[in-house]
Amino acid sequence: MSVLRSVLTVACEQTEVLLFDPISSRHIKTLTEAHEDCVNNIRFLDNRLFATCSDDTTIALWDLRKLNSKVCSLHGHASWVKNIEYDTNTRLLVTSGFDGNVITWDTNRFTEDGCPHKKFFHTRYLMRMRLTPDCSKMLISTSSGYLLILHDLDLTQSLEVGSYRMLRARRTPLTSDGGTSASRSAGTPRQGNDSSKIHPHREGLSPRNSLEVLTPEIPGERDRGNCITSLQLHPKGWATLIRCSSNMDDQEWTCVYEFQEGAPPRPLVSPRCSLRLTHYIEEANVGRGYIKELCFSPDGRLICSPYGYGVRLLAFDEHCGELADCLPVQTSCLREIRSIYSHSDVVLTTKFSPTHCQLASGCLSGRVSLYQPKF
Repeated sequence: MSVLRSVLTVACEQTEVLLFDPISSRHIKTLTEAHEDCVNNIRFLDNRLFATCSDDTTIALWDLRKLNSKVCSLHGHASWVKNIEYDTNTRLLVTSGFDGNVITWDTNRFTEDGCPHKKFFHTRYLMRMRLTPDCSKMLISTSSGYLLILHDLDLTQSLEVGSYRMLRARRTPLTSDGGTSASRSAGTPRQGNDSSKIHPHREGLSPRNSLEVLTPEIPGERDRGNCITSLQLHPKGWATLIRCSSNMDDQEWTCVYEFQEGAPPRPLVSPRCSLRLTHYIEEANVGRGYIKELCFSPDGRLICSPYGYGVRLLAFDEHCGELADCLPVQTSCLREIRSIYSHSDVVLTTKFSPTHCQLASGCLSGRVSLYQPKF
């Protein structure tokens, strides 16, 4: 699901893309055969051009002025394509898929036959990939519980996975005092910087694209493992937002991690962790096995999270304050501001309008609901 100023686009399981007027809720058009398999993600590149990706392993470019046919189809992935990002500085389209590849596409030189592309990065168990708003970092989440951060991002370089030894390292959760996770009582939420992580070695062939590998701290039992299924970035780049579940799929959480600023000059091996868990909340865990995409509001003060057959609006405090004004000394719970139930099936995705006080949600059966929250 993606929202432009004047168009709401919806990716559907059955090869379709739906377009709506978000103000009037009027259905504009259905792209009935946008792909040959499920459509997974939509990203606007500018006011007219947008990209879609699919389980058919392709990416398609579309022009709002001519929707009868694709601008072009892009081929390069070997499995389901799940994410699309766009670097406005280089005009590189960035995609990731379940083949573990992150691929860059030079949209400056696209033709009806496609555009030049190259494999930028590869890792096993890749789930989601995001760029920070200033495109200075790339975050990658995995089904094995790792969160990878590429710092000082340079998308023009192709990276060899062999140059990052931490990707092959054994996952060893540690407490902040150096003890193992077994020393903590089961069910105790992790606090502050008591992070479960591989020591975040940052290394690479150049100062650009230095890699940090984390196992983010998650509330609950530390030795159960987790799968990071949804990954979003704060619109001001202050934090990352994840939805994760236990390996047994019997618990699910929404967590916010602050980017820690003011790091000292980075040596080859640094024990510093870039992320700190600040807020979390346990979710309903309805619809086990399905990925639920959550989102920040455009100002970053609200989080909309799928919650069973509805959505929850969450905030950092009861006044919907800025994250920067609500940073706790110890990890605290997100505040539930409002719950909205309007679906007859499990809600899987949510999105705020970037320009209007409006919210959209989509459920498993294909229904889309639009809201104008009032407080």
